[in-house]
Amino acid sequence: MKIRFSKDNFSQYYSNLFGKSSSSTSGVKKFGTFGGVFTPDVLTILGVIMYLRLGWVVGNAGFLGTVLIILLAKSVTICTGLSMSSITTNIRIGAGGAYSIISKSLGLEAGGSIGISLYIAQTLSSALYIIGFTYGWLMIFPNHSPILVSTIAWICLLAVSYTSAHFAIKLQYIIMAIIGLSLFSFLLSPSPSISNVPSLGKFEDGNFWHVFAIFFPAVTGIMAGANMSGELKDPRRSIPIGTMTSIFVTMIIYIGLAYLLSVIATPEELRNDQMIMVDKAFWGPAVIAGLMGATLSSALASMVGAPRILQALAEQKTIPFYKIFSIKSKNNEPKNAIIFSAIIVEISLVAGSLDFLAVLITMFFLITYGILNLVVFIQQSMKIISYRPTFKIPRIVPLVGALGSLFIMFLINSLFSVIALTIIIGLYVALERKGLKSQWGDLRAGIFIVLAERASRIAMRFPRNQISWKPDLVVPIEDPNVWAGSLMLLKSIAHPSGSIFAFTVTDKVTKDKENNLESLLLPLKKGGLLVNHTLINDKNFLHGAKLVLQTLKAGVFKPNILFLTLGKKSDKDDLITELVRNADKREMGVIILRQHPRMAFGLQKNINLWLRDKSPNWHLAMLITLQIQLNWEGKINLITVASEKGDVKRLHNFLERLSDRARLPSLTELHVLTGSFKEALKSAPHADINIMGITKSPPYQFMREATELTKSSCVFVNDSGTESALA
Repeated sequence: MKIRFSKDNFSQYYSNLFGKSSSSTSGVKKFGTFGGVFTPDVLTILGVIMYLRLGWVVGNAGFLGTVLIILLAKSVTICTGLSMSSITTNIRIGAGGAYSIISKSLGLEAGGSIGISLYIAQTLSSALYIIGFTYGWLMIFPNHSPILVSTIAWICLLAVSYTSAHFAIKLQYIIMAIIGLSLFSFLLSPSPSISNVPSLGKFEDGNFWHVFAIFFPAVTGIMAGANMSGELKDPRRSIPIGTMTSIFVTMIIYIGLAYLLSVIATPEELRNDQMIMVDKAFWGPAVIAGLMGATLSSALASMVGAPRILQALAEQKTIPFYKIFSIKSKNNEPKNAIIFSAIIVEISLVAGSLDFLAVLITMFFLITYGILNLVVFIQQSMKIISYRPTFKIPRIVPLVGALGSLFIMFLINSLFSVIALTIIIGLYVALERKGLKSQWGDLRAGIFIVLAERASRIAMRFPRNQISWKPDLVVPIEDPNVWAGSLMLLKSIAHPSGSIFAFTVTDKVTKDKENNLESLLLPLKKGGLLVNHTLINDKNFLHGAKLVLQTLKAGVFKPNILFLTLGKKSDKDDLITELVRNADKREMGVIILRQHPRMAFGLQKNINLWLRDKSPNWHLAMLITLQIQLNWEGKINLITVASEKGDVKRLHNFLERLSDRARLPSLTELHVLTGSFKEALKSAPHADINIMGITKSPPYQFMREATELTKSSCVFVNDSGTESALA
């Protein structure tokens, strides 16, 4: 059975498919490929630089040098156009063009920082084009005030853009015809060909990259159509076709004009006469009309596109005063954004110059192009199923576009490139602090997951060693509501590079229990630690805990320390013994905390590290001591006990050598105490925590007694045999 879609039921189908009410777009006129993308792109590309600076470029670079500049500039925009075309066939692009693409890929923070830069570039472009229009006007009326001409042109453009984008598009058809007439008039130039045409210029007014920077804005109109993405009938189809067609058509026009200029005028004429196309044309007034029409249309395209970027930024609450700038009229025009953008344009007209604005715009567009290409390259590299564009391109294309944009930026002006990138990073940080929430997902989590997975594959090739040791703790928690452990100590051991995996074994997994465990560990997460947690469904705690240890051992990120707590009662001692034995089988170290009920961790300053004579079980204890000392910024007391006074000197020398080899802090104090171990505990220097080694069969009675003897919390440590404090 065939299903036929009428206009009405297709709208309903579209609504159901994308979750968008068909009524939301009713009454709003949408643009097609030619009017919405190709026309604004071409008219923005064929603008002021073509009429006023192309001759100057040819005069400095020669024909072959100009072709190289054109091809180099176009290579960036071709790569960017292909990348934009590819990604727009994969996602449902919203308002704002490149801003929408980057936001939906790298998040609102990245999209906002780039979107603000793109908005500034588009707005400054309007000023650049109006200045170009003023040059043409003054050719006819040289006695008129330049600022007055610019301001009147600005008012007229503001009126058109404020009235309707649809009216602006219709007006551009007329301007395109005028530009075509002006180019035809120049192609029919009656000027005779010169002899000995130089292929390469001498770059007398600036080096290659300076000339390139002046020319580059001539190819930056490729996003004029994409900026209208929210008002296109079919962005997925129109943006690729319209963008790529406009790029190649204008490239042919530029190369053709460059050749004609090189054969009908000397380099001196080209460099010194910015109205050379008018002087050499078959009918000069047609070229002047084309100049004014092209600059006006380019300015109009920017004045129509820039406010829509601002409005898109405002809709996601990315900018200040977003409530004001997000307002649209009944016919879908961002009125407030248009007025604000127009004010910036007028300020730029008063303060800016043609060449200065050209270089400034070049930088902002290159940053936008580079990030857009990077987004596509990242998505291609991730190889995720959600990235399946109908317009596919090789990975080399966005990579060349991204690296080319960055490379050209620094060749043009390294200092300004650093400043521009710093501003964007600053914007990103500021937006991140705002806690923006988008209505869609993005790739950030996926990017880091893919990177982690690829890093883990590499890590699996190399065994973990003592040099790369860091504390990765696994923490069994019987009941999060009554857990007697210390989050403070966990943080002191694991921060800054360690991790914590906590789990609870329960006979019934519920949302409340998950929330309780998450709430318990929340302070650690807020402290910047990598913390993971889970609930295990098992009726027997020991059985569930063994399964967890066994499973974690098989993973790439293996925990190396089992963290346990010792309570006042002895009813859990057998459970702890079994967990310690299981950890030993899995080559995991063990930390058992016996927290003093009153003193806890005192002032979190002094740490006593106890070493038994000739005991091999001290490496993990020393590593943990160093971790705690680093976080507490306290002092270490390195202590051992001599059963006889004759051993004091030998043991003191041993502590000195060990302190030196282990690179302990310079303020570490060495203590050799005499007598029994319990007597030494009583007479030891006061500390906020005491750390000592234990055997694989923990002496629980002594461990409980030690907290009372030292009047502090005690940590008992057993090596796994894989640590080294001397590495």
